[in-house]
Amino acid sequence: MTDLGLYLSKKSVNRSDVSRKTGISKTRLSELSNNKRTKLRASELYLIGLAIDVNPCEVLNVVCEDLKLKKVD
Repeated sequence: MTDLGLYLSKKSVNRSDVSRKTGISKTRLSELSNNKRTKLRASELYLIGLAIDVNPCEVLNVVCEDLKLKKVD
């Protein structure tokens, strides 16, 4: 499961409701939630945040929490 999938599960999000509100298909939401190789578009992240009534930046922080800047010597 992806970080987005874990986040949505933790929040008990109804994916059918998200699909209806955003226009993102249930199949696409399933791919985004389960397949780590699937790329999440910024527009999808933004719409998902709005659909579940959270600041899209919160979703971004969760999805990208493992990203770090390289150390510069």
